[in-house]
Amino acid sequence: MTVNEDSFTNWKNREEIAESMIPIIGKLHRERDVTVLLHSRSLVNKSVVSILKTHRFARQMPGGELSVTETLPFLEALTALDLGPSQIDLGMLAAEYKTDDRGLSVAEFTAEAVSGATGENKIERCKPRDVVLYGFGRIGRLVARLLIEKAGSGNGLRLRAIVVRGGGEADLVKRASLLRRDSIHGQFQGTITVDEATSTIIANGNAIKVIYANDPSEIDYTAYGINDAILIDNTGKWRDREGLSTHLRPGIDKVVLTAPGKGDVPNIVHGVNHDTIKPDERILSCASCTTNAIVPPLKAMDDEYGVLRGHVETVHSFTNDQNLLDNYHKADRRGRSAPLNMVITETGAASAVAKALPDLKAPITGSSIRVPVPDVSIAILSLRLGRETTREEVLDYLREVSLHSPLKRQIDFTTAPDAVSMDFVGSRHASIVDAGATKVDGDNAILYLWYDNEFGYSCQVIRVVQHVSGVEYPTYPAAI
Repeated sequence: MTVNEDSFTNWKNREEIAESMIPIIGKLHRERDVTVLLHSRSLVNKSVVSILKTHRFARQMPGGELSVTETLPFLEALTALDLGPSQIDLGMLAAEYKTDDRGLSVAEFTAEAVSGATGENKIERCKPRDVVLYGFGRIGRLVARLLIEKAGSGNGLRLRAIVVRGGGEADLVKRASLLRRDSIHGQFQGTITVDEATSTIIANGNAIKVIYANDPSEIDYTAYGINDAILIDNTGKWRDREGLSTHLRPGIDKVVLTAPGKGDVPNIVHGVNHDTIKPDERILSCASCTTNAIVPPLKAMDDEYGVLRGHVETVHSFTNDQNLLDNYHKADRRGRSAPLNMVITETGAASAVAKALPDLKAPITGSSIRVPVPDVSIAILSLRLGRETTREEVLDYLREVSLHSPLKRQIDFTTAPDAVSMDFVGSRHASIVDAGATKVDGDNAILYLWYDNEFGYSCQVIRVVQHVSGVEYPTYPAAI
């Protein structure tokens, strides 16, 4: 057999195995609320090719690419267990099994590794928690897609309503069309229909009421059967506690802002300080996309090396706040044409670090340049460290953080030699370390951090909402 024939035969064999994994993954998710991961990447609702590509990601780990032939036995072992709601990482199971020298079978090792989610230890499945989106712009629609995607088990978060201002004729159809098609993020994965008589968008079976209102005070959410809901404000119109409190209407329990909060509103970066949220806190912020991009790697570097001071320069894609053509804008420079210019502007990300990392005493400064790309930005984080190190040590450390630490859902890592911004559209991580661009000289380090400022940030928002709603299930095996 030639090399080409052997390679093709191997591919077809792996395709067949990946196909056999899909119904197992789906059944675990629907019937037991178990999300199957591979090195923190969900395999739920993924295609054959997506499953194979996710396995190939593991080539960044020592030992090379992970094969579906290695992970299938662990997946099959899960089906024999009395599992409760959880997230189970096949990649970590396979990696830890390789280093285990006790001679256990795959089934025995798996049962031990996920014992916290089985039998008497398993937690109860949560009742569906209502979610309302106030505003339906770029972030609102992506958050909606994520909520619909995660509704497969019938538990957890359930998108019940969207609040918008009336837009005139065919408003509902136009908003559904924007949810269905996105110039950057592609087609919605599923079906969408519109019931104009009841002002409802039905997406993958989820009936989402569209409520027209000009102000929060006009709405009684209980009139729509919505109770104890989490409201996600995507407008940014209100950013302090007083303004956001106007959302606390009948039917709304908590308010989450998708912009930096002001005053005493907690700014939360999931993975870093989400565990500081008080149970009785009703109003909180998910900070900004740039804050979410820089805080996790900044924490990782401070934990290992100490950070004495830093500066972040964000090269940021243009946003809807800017003008397409030169026109009046209340802010300096943002009135100039976004698709034609690089625009120097301010960023509050550096000052927001103090809210998310209060123990970090290092001064952090920041500035920003908006550039003519529609999505994906890069943060250049320049740090003075507490000790000298090498480029190789820093890269090995950050790769390990991205694979095995509690920050693995926030920090990704790429060694691609020709990576550019469009490669990271749709990334679910808060930021991606570009290994090839990283610079280290003694106690000075410069990290280049890509981030999908729309989708990656929306994933962080969902993680915060899952946490405060109680449907953020534990992951097994636990991160080291």
